[in-house]
Amino acid sequence: MKLKTLATALLATMTLGFSALANAAEDYAFDIKGQHAFIQFKVSHLGFSYELGSFQKFDGSFHYDEQHPENSTVKVSIDTASLDTNHAERNKHLRSDDFFDVEKYPTATFTSTSYKDLGHGKAILTGNFTLHGVTKAISLDLNQVGAGNDPWGGFRRGFEATTTLHLSDYNMKKAGMLGPVSENIDIYISVEGLRSKP
Repeated sequence: MKLKTLATALLATMTLGFSALANAAEDYAFDIKGQHAFIQFKVSHLGFSYELGSFQKFDGSFHYDEQHPENSTVKVSIDTASLDTNHAERNKHLRSDDFFDVEKYPTATFTSTSYKDLGHGKAILTGNFTLHGVTKAISLDLNQVGAGNDPWGGFRRGFEATTTLHLSDYNMKKAGMLGPVSENIDIYISVEGLRSKP
């Protein structure tokens, strides 16, 4: 009888342990509806100042494994025509075939290939970024901002990330009717993910 009780207790402990591990790996969708996700960029203007812009339409998801962060993955899709720099003529030029050529390349994508945990919420996220018909491996410096229950019964996890892209890597011109454009584009991303319900 004692042996049976011990076996039952051991089985229960193992089940709880496996459940905890299963719960550690979670799927999240970008909170696009609540407007809690942003992709912004900054470009030097003639060395005098910076021009700022953003992509207004994009979507994405991520899989986060708290027990084994190296198994975490991210996917993002960006509508390139949604580019906005708060200047109609500049937007039109950037969407043209001088730069993004949004009619020919309407979507930019990112698919992660590795997640290197650095501790204290920091990580390096590496993946394949496709823009203007060119796919390049890029790395983003990642910072986990926070995670927890929200006031509406959901669970959220938020990250911010930065990286620098180079126009020449994606066969994009550096000059046009608006003058010379910087080779480097600084990217800032802030994302709140809403955990999928079991």
